[in-house]
Amino acid sequence: MKKLILTLFFPAILSAQVGIGTANPQSDLHIAGNTSTIRIESLNAVNDPANNDGIKPSAAFVTNLGDITLNPSAINGSGPNGSIAPINFLLTLPNFIANGMSNRGVIVNNDTSVTNSTHFVVAVPFSSPSEALVEAKYSITTILSSTDLNVALTPFNDISTRAIKYYFSIDINNDGLDALESSKKYGLNGQFYSSHTQGILGYSFTNGHGYTTIPAGNHSLHFFVEVNDGVSKYTSVGIGGHDDTLKIRVYN
Repeated sequence: MKKLILTLFFPAILSAQVGIGTANPQSDLHIAGNTSTIRIESLNAVNDPANNDGIKPSAAFVTNLGDITLNPSAINGSGPNGSIAPINFLLTLPNFIANGMSNRGVIVNNDTSVTNSTHFVVAVPFSSPSEALVEAKYSITTILSSTDLNVALTPFNDISTRAIKYYFSIDINNDGLDALESSKKYGLNGQFYSSHTQGILGYSFTNGHGYTTIPAGNHSLHFFVEVNDGVSKYTSVGIGGHDDTLKIRVYN
């Protein structure tokens, strides 16, 4: 009698991890070594010159299918002819406050009837290509006088203290500050000036830094100064008469 032996073959479902430079891979693909790199020649400057100029490193993106590409699209990177806004840009604005008459800048006065006042200084427009984090750093010069700086520059001869504080608010869409926008004070910082029987004349620098998130569009920073002094004291403040600087960086 002949016996019929049937051999059945079943497909094997394998689950393995691949290691390059290691015999003990810890992921589906594990490339070991502290100098390891991955090269995709289809994305180099020769094969993809439209997106890779061969000079600066190119940003890589992952599509909804998991493909790596240098050319993102408007629909999750899956379509052709994509574009992306700059990762960030920096505006450096020297002397962003006008020097004004005799290099005394924007002049505000607290007369003898006022002990605390807030004044608008300058608005600086800027744009963001997308929703982003905006960061602003400023350096503002201040000069103080015991008489109106529009007329004369006079040292203090009293025994008193003045406080000068700066901050900025952000006008979303550059259409004028509303109540909510005005209530948010960014980069608040100040200087304190104490006088005795003699005074000094010269510029001091106040440096401040603030950040928040903004939508895409045209916006502006509105700078303000708060002036505080004693009862029956006269304080004249010149803002921005020397080397003022503003830096705005947008991260998107």
